Amino acid sequence: MTHHTPGDPQAEHSGRPASLSAAEARRTGLAAQGFTATPRLRKRRPFDAALEKLHVLQIDSVNVFARSHYLPVFSRHGGYDPEALDRQLWASGEYTEYWAHEAAFIPVADRPLFHWRMHDFRARHTERAQQLAPMIERVRAQLSAEGPQFVRQLEEGPRVARGPWWDWSETKHAVEVMFARGEVVSAGREGFQRRYALAEQVLPAAGLAEVPRVDAQRQLIERAARSLGVATLADLADYHRIRAAEARAAVRDLADAGVLVPVTVAGWTTSRGEPETAWLHRDARVPSRLAPHALLTPFDPLVWFRPRAERMFNFHYRIEIYTPQAKRQFGYYCLPLLVDGRMAGRIDLKADRAGRALLVQAAWQEPGAPARTAEVATQLLARAAAWQGLSEVRVTGVGNLALPANFTAEN
Repeated sequence: MTHHTPGDPQAEHSGRPASLSAAEARRTGLAAQGFTATPRLRKRRPFDAALEKLHVLQIDSVNVFARSHYLPVFSRHGGYDPEALDRQLWASGEYTEYWAHEAAFIPVADRPLFHWRMHDFRARHTERAQQLAPMIERVRAQLSAEGPQFVRQLEEGPRVARGPWWDWSETKHAVEVMFARGEVVSAGREGFQRRYALAEQVLPAAGLAEVPRVDAQRQLIERAARSLGVATLADLADYHRIRAAEARAAVRDLADAGVLVPVTVAGWTTSRGEPETAWLHRDARVPSRLAPHALLTPFDPLVWFRPRAERMFNFHYRIEIYTPQAKRQFGYYCLPLLVDGRMAGRIDLKADRAGRALLVQAAWQEPGAPARTAEVATQLLARAAAWQGLSEVRVTGVGNLALPANFTAEN
């Protein structure tokens, strides 16, 4: 890949925005997200590059195919041992969980950048924390005396459902308020259940430090810009869920410092139809060629902000997990399909562990998808099945993407 400076240099030096074509913007975004022409993982510390590019790795409870946080590495690099990623995320001491986008893994070194959010949660939960004060104090004392524990170990007596908030018990309410405020952290998981610990029990002093709000948000916006390559203000704000006004102030500071360069992208317009200012990170690469193939989790940063997915890929995508079955258009857990660097389809997957088969419950092709979309999808599904330890792929569902009815898993 080559580094390309977009637009007219004279225009840039005169203060006018540079410009990118829609294809250049897509390639810039894909490169920033860690898609490369040579996707093989390195042998030593294989996940560092992907985790650095993504910065946050979203966690989700759905496990019909594979846990969501495993998929971004597979999408970018192919098959690997998920237990090896678990060891880096949990055993290395270098990562922790917090509300960084949604629930997500982040570097421990960057946890101080979210202390402003912990303060916001503290203010937001004041009334609830007062109601839970006796329980919070009991949980704090038990964790202090006994170390990391699951909610079931923190419960007093039989669990009783306590209301509409996912039927959480009072103990679960208390520990989640403490997690949001930064008092407790996740010290590992069993399945999808967190094992909670007091922050000071498992984090180094550097992970407990605090960065002033404005400085922290400026650093997070800069990280978002690195991870996105080229982005609108809304894209940058969404990456770490920062309010638009605060994100705008951070962008202004970063632009003044030359970290962000204003650009226009063909087809990126405001609601009024006017060209929308986008921001190119000064270190972003604009590859002359980059056309990766991938199956993506619905929670991949490439598509998690739906307006960006529509703007960059002309891909209208909504996850239908919470849609009643009769009203679903594409399927329960549809993975976006990337072919030649373009969103070409969506495939609803389920792993039949007992039958050692990957079930394709629906397979849809987007209008204008590349001619070889079915061929690429077949190859990706065969690799995905092998990665999950399954022996075959069975296509049984609906859709307009013509796939073989049954084929063997392969690396």
